[in-house]
Amino acid sequence: MLVLQVLANGLILGGLYACIAAGFSLVWGVLNIINILHGSFIVLGGYLAFFAYSIAGIHPFASILIAAPLFFALGYALQAGLINRMIAAPVLLTLSLTFGLDLMLANGMLVAFSADFRKIILDPPLGVLSVGPLVVPVDRLTAMILALALTGLLYLLLARSRIGRAIVAVRMDREAAALMGVNVKRIYAVTFGLGSLMAGASGALLAMIFPISPLVGPAYLGKAFVICVLGGLGSVPGAMIGGLALGVVESFGALWLGPEYAVPLSFTLLILVLIVRPSGLLGKRGYE
Repeated sequence: MLVLQVLANGLILGGLYACIAAGFSLVWGVLNIINILHGSFIVLGGYLAFFAYSIAGIHPFASILIAAPLFFALGYALQAGLINRMIAAPVLLTLSLTFGLDLMLANGMLVAFSADFRKIILDPPLGVLSVGPLVVPVDRLTAMILALALTGLLYLLLARSRIGRAIVAVRMDREAAALMGVNVKRIYAVTFGLGSLMAGASGALLAMIFPISPLVGPAYLGKAFVICVLGGLGSVPGAMIGGLALGVVESFGALWLGPEYAVPLSFTLLILVLIVRPSGLLGKRGYE
């Protein structure tokens, strides 16, 4: 029975991890930029949900509706106004740019919010759901469902919409897409905006489960990186599978070895997958 409980906990955690990684994978795959800002955007989304609930009484689930357009606009403006000037530069230069921006944002949050850990405490709490021997907190279960729904909506956007097909075209061949009339600079800005939206929305969900602080941004960034490589760069379903796999591995690792081994286990899994399948579980050219 304990195994089933740990498995359920791992799947719930993995659903949230998938939402974290989908936006990171999108930006990396389309723009060829490793967005170091992603972890700080997740934390900032958590703070938005925290203050929306503590000051205005807006439920964290409802705060996603606020976070989504705000973070999309922030990402769009940041890419169009600054990052796009270096989009053709080598990866190391764009990596340095997002690293510098991340330092500025993380230190700005430290000044504004301090390094103290904060957590959303719902009043009244949502309680727990009991299914046979399994006991699942309703807030975690709902957060996982919303996270997977957001990831699924991103997949549908890429697969079914006109802007999604333009993103896929730019991902596969930027020059050919431009010759077909696609505004590549605008697509880059939209893509970065979508990645920022996913980061902010996942941060709002995570704030209900984990304490938030500017210090945890690198941890979320590391998980997004591992999941992105596990699932395969350029695959939203791969981000889902990679996130669920990492959540399950971390949960059983915490049971058998202790929670302090979560990070070593993550990167051990990453190395093993890269040895067996360097392109990741579902990696392929372009987005599905």
